[in-house]
Amino acid sequence: MPDKFGFSTKALHIGQPVEKEFNSVVPPIYMTTTYKQDSPGEPKSYDYTRAGNPNFGFLEETLASLEQANYATIFNSGLSAATSILSKLQPGERVISIDDVYGGTFRLMKNTFIGHHVESVFGDINNEEWLKNELEKGARLVWIESPTNPLLTLADIQKIAELAHAHNAELVVDNTFASPYFQNPLLLGADLVLHSSTKYIGGHSDIVGGCAATNSKEWKEHLDYARKAIGFNPSPFDAWLLSRSIKTLAVRMNKHQENALELAKRLDSHPKVKTTIYPGLESHPQHQLAQKQMSGYSGIVSVLFDLDLEQTKKLISSFKLIKLAESLGAVESLVCHPASMTHASIPRELRIAHGLEDGLIRISVGLEDVEDLWIDITSVLGTVEK
Repeated sequence: MPDKFGFSTKALHIGQPVEKEFNSVVPPIYMTTTYKQDSPGEPKSYDYTRAGNPNFGFLEETLASLEQANYATIFNSGLSAATSILSKLQPGERVISIDDVYGGTFRLMKNTFIGHHVESVFGDINNEEWLKNELEKGARLVWIESPTNPLLTLADIQKIAELAHAHNAELVVDNTFASPYFQNPLLLGADLVLHSSTKYIGGHSDIVGGCAATNSKEWKEHLDYARKAIGFNPSPFDAWLLSRSIKTLAVRMNKHQENALELAKRLDSHPKVKTTIYPGLESHPQHQLAQKQMSGYSGIVSVLFDLDLEQTKKLISSFKLIKLAESLGAVESLVCHPASMTHASIPRELRIAHGLEDGLIRISVGLEDVEDLWIDITSVLGTVEK
């Protein structure tokens, strides 16, 4: 099928073959662990589901198309995808990472066997002088997120890719917050794109998964091997669920953005709000970069309230529609308090130095009617005294 189609058409038709025996429009779930071989060591297509499964292949075809990549590999979590990428590095090789990296990625790079295997350094990836100095020391990978969690900082993907390649390094972009609908890092020069498909790709708070996309056959072969060798395969049912979810990705992302932009504008003028962080606002310091490398601003809004720690906790514990919960990218709105949840293990002084103040919250804006979300927020704000 030609790749000239638009995003929604590809999401609906690529990787969605009509089943051959009964002409089922939706491919079945291949809930099998093993496959009959006609001759020893010569399977027809697959031999064992840890190594591959038709549902894996269908989903990978769809994801590669949406990321405008040659290849994709799916995993049982985003961290499995990250681990598989890092497992390609040789002992002592270096990774240069954005300092505002996802906490799970930081733990992986510093506190697990990966941290003993490779050297990871963290810093302001947009500081060109710092990045050049680190690249001159040698690096195998540069690792960025754009936008980041929860401060929604953007990285100039094209510029960083050029710097990395000039120093024989490759660029990995965690594209989870933007989704392939709003950003395609491979087109900007990245070598690998990473997703926690638990988030927007899954979109319904019912699947944990991950994927990586690339144009490199060498990386594809490594990622497939790592999934099999380390045991990072998802279940066929989860792969099937993700294929189902992707069919509505475009319409969901449009609504996420529509609601997020409206809430961000309203919150930005509320008297109890110090700062509203959203790439779609002109006040965002990298708004122009967002316009340059993204086709939209996604659905995450971070808000710094003029409230102390206890008042902020009371605020987000009192919402009725917006659920206080980990994760993001779901059809229902979710709120997170980084200081006491995702970044609680970081000392308070260090958190504040990085902009993670006690009054900061992250809202994953869902698909509800925006007026209902606004009432949910403001009715509670009116009861919180400063």
